[in-house]
Amino acid sequence: MDGSQTPGPAQGQSNYPRRDRLIAHLADAVGSVTVAHPTRVAVDGPPAAGKTTLADELAAVLRARGRYVIRATVDDFLFPRERRYRRGEFSAEGCYVDTHDHGTLKRVLLDPLGPGGDRRFRHTVYDHATDALLSPPLTTAPADAVLVFDGVFLLRPELLDRWELRVLVSTAPDRTVERAVVRESPVSSRADVERRWRERYLPAQRLYSATACPAEHAHVVVHNDDPRQPIWATRTHADGRLATMDRNQVADGRCLSFEEWPFAPEKQAAAG
Repeated sequence: MDGSQTPGPAQGQSNYPRRDRLIAHLADAVGSVTVAHPTRVAVDGPPAAGKTTLADELAAVLRARGRYVIRATVDDFLFPRERRYRRGEFSAEGCYVDTHDHGTLKRVLLDPLGPGGDRRFRHTVYDHATDALLSPPLTTAPADAVLVFDGVFLLRPELLDRWELRVLVSTAPDRTVERAVVRESPVSSRADVERRWRERYLPAQRLYSATACPAEHAHVVVHNDDPRQPIWATRTHADGRLATMDRNQVADGRCLSFEEWPFAPEKQAAAG
């Protein structure tokens, strides 16, 4: 199965007009990118923030507009379990440093789809069920394809220049814990989920925000505490082109902490 055939939600209007406007806004932003190679879109955010759902919805709208979409996730570019947990199962540093194989991600997916690439890619290299590496057949993308890629820590320095559009999904930390408890209740107890989030995942996000300043580099920040009524902010040049936020525009030149995401949204977005 190539990325364009990856299942996603059916396209159509939901009962939540503000969310529909957000997805349409993101699809318009993708359409505004003019490059001679596939457009690479990062949908970043902490675990259980809602980034995968948002990425799926964006992919569905882009397909409905006639775009070839490669849908992929950073969780299909994991290191084997032994390496992921070599610092301990609850190590925040291990979560940030040892979890994802960014070198392979760039080599088999991001760089082939980027400037000078041959557009021959793999959208996965890891089998969760067997904890084994994969080498699926190569697929060739058309030049006007869109890669919609979701996951954690996507705006870190070693990946930052690989994205034409960077989206950061923000949710209050305690809300991500509650969502995770519900989501993982069939396989994990509340105590186990809370410990994993509070000792590994959330501290790793704080480390990420302190070292990589992701909110500073996002083109769009989506505040997703209420997925039905998201609030978003967009940074653009005066001529409408997407642009990385200037450090001086965010918190007087310092990185926003994880708890401070997102920056104050535009009044128009807040009004919905």
